[in-house]
Amino acid sequence: MPDSAAPNDSETTPVCSSRGCRRDAAWMLLWRNPRIHGAERVKRWAACEEHLPVLRDFLTARGFPCETERVE
Repeated sequence: MPDSAAPNDSETTPVCSSRGCRRDAAWMLLWRNPRIHGAERVKRWAACEEHLPVLRDFLTARGFPCETERVE
């Protein structure tokens, strides 16, 4: 689904991980697949305001533990 979170020109604000979106991320989704990774392995997806619900729903529908943190 998402592309990897890539930094924008400033290299400090992540770019939304949703495919084709190049907006600055306002949120980070911290998640893992418990079937293949232990609690110490956490992946990160960046999300803009528009794509936060879509990305979070994608992860939680699969039963992946997911936390949301605001990008500062």
